[in-house]
Amino acid sequence: MMERICKLDDLMPLQGCGALIGGEQVALFFVPHTEQQVFAVQNWDPIGQANVISRGIVGDVKGELCVASPLYKQHFKLETGECVEKPEFQLKTWSVFIKEGEVYLASSNVVAA
Repeated sequence: MMERICKLDDLMPLQGCGALIGGEQVALFFVPHTEQQVFAVQNWDPIGQANVISRGIVGDVKGELCVASPLYKQHFKLETGECVEKPEFQLKTWSVFIKEGEVYLASSNVVAA
């Protein structure tokens, strides 16, 4: 089951946007030059212990698309949620689908192994 979140036009390229989905804060990132285009990860930073991931800076670490936490600057991979510097920490991720300019999330979250 998919849940409509927003219009693709509502998202700014390379900037995070927070959304409340089923009582959980989710950070959305629109990265237009990628095949997936929109990534969804939990907004809760497990290291900094705050909902701030949507304010992070999108970039690349050794070829992996990442977001840097604005608190302690750890990098989390947008595709898997894994922390580059501390692999024991991981963000939840959601499957994202774009259909006719609308952004949808899978109703159940996916946690990469």
